Amino acid sequence: MSDLNIALALISGLLLVLDLSTGLLQSRQYLPSEPIMAVGFGIAIGPHGLDAFQLSTWADPLIVIEQAARLTVALAVTSIALRLPENYVRRRWKSMTALLGPGMVIMWLVSGLVTYAVLPVSFLVAMLVGAVITPTDPVLANSIVIGKTAERNIPKRIRYLLSAEAGANDGGAYPFVFLAILLVGESLRPALVEWSTQILLIEVVGAILLGALIGAVVGRLERWVSGEQYLEETSVFTITVALTLGVVGFVTLLGGNEILAVFAAGLAYNWQADPEDEAKEQRIEEVFNRLFTLPVFVLFGMVIPWSEWQALGWAGVALVVGILLLRRLPMMVAVSPAIDPLDRPAAMLFMGWFGPIGIAAVFYATLAVRETGIEAIWPIVTLVVAGSILAHGATGTLLTLRYGRLDDDADWW
Repeated sequence: MSDLNIALALISGLLLVLDLSTGLLQSRQYLPSEPIMAVGFGIAIGPHGLDAFQLSTWADPLIVIEQAARLTVALAVTSIALRLPENYVRRRWKSMTALLGPGMVIMWLVSGLVTYAVLPVSFLVAMLVGAVITPTDPVLANSIVIGKTAERNIPKRIRYLLSAEAGANDGGAYPFVFLAILLVGESLRPALVEWSTQILLIEVVGAILLGALIGAVVGRLERWVSGEQYLEETSVFTITVALTLGVVGFVTLLGGNEILAVFAAGLAYNWQADPEDEAKEQRIEEVFNRLFTLPVFVLFGMVIPWSEWQALGWAGVALVVGILLLRRLPMMVAVSPAIDPLDRPAAMLFMGWFGPIGIAAVFYATLAVRETGIEAIWPIVTLVVAGSILAHGATGTLLTLRYGRLDDDADWW
């Protein structure tokens, strides 16, 4: 119990400091981002720092970080679904199809091939790592597109596109991850049969349909209750949080992909709910999202496998650089003609750089280790995640302000 109290005191203190210094952080381009500071705080108080407390006293650290990441990502994709304009996915279906179809396939293949070229792992393990780090992280994406600095400098079309992609492709990475997991453990034919039936039809399509149904029903009920003046403002927050956690628990019990289900539920709820209440939901959800986002980065800092990173040596550095440079930007250049919001070079380059790898990859890494027993996946993925947090966190404010100062996107070149 004392460890819990220590954790509450330390993490709450970090939240207070960061909340009180938000304006300073955003106005000073050279200061590190909040995720970087949270990870650094986790390192400082963890077993490799002051050793204030250890996750191993609660449970297996990988189990703790998996469940924390799972809930954090679920809340992040709900926040995204509530923020998007009504029917955004339907109106931008061509752009979303390009990003979620060929875009994700390219990122998966490139990430896997870079891993295979740099590290002494088998081809299938490399492709599994590539699948794990494919999704654009919704938690880090939120930190880029939310806030006054982002609203003043990044056009809505780019903020919405990055948010929608991050919300959708996080759950969309699930089939890629499980295809690689099945191929690692089984021969080709049985793996493809199980993947096309159990994974795609039941755990993906079934989860999307169930999540959309739950979200639509709750949204319709919320609209009716709000219209009858029965809904209190505090209930707006409770409804969206309960919807998120309820869908996560229910769909997981049924064996479906809870992240896709939550995003579908959020979109359907957004479509059916009272628009006036949605604005309140978005503001409150962002606050709640923040409370969950920073603690998971602290936990990540505490479980960093330093000795395994050191064992990777310069190959690990080459992996991080290769993934950051090759995973996303070439893909965005290739598919940009099919994406309407990327109508200028600056927009394409901004989207090409800001596809962060974060807590979603941590969640899938713990899942992959648990399903395959290949512990080497964990240090590889966490090293890439740390590199992305550092690179995208250090450049987020700087490039956002640079984007906002452009009179013509052509000047970006």
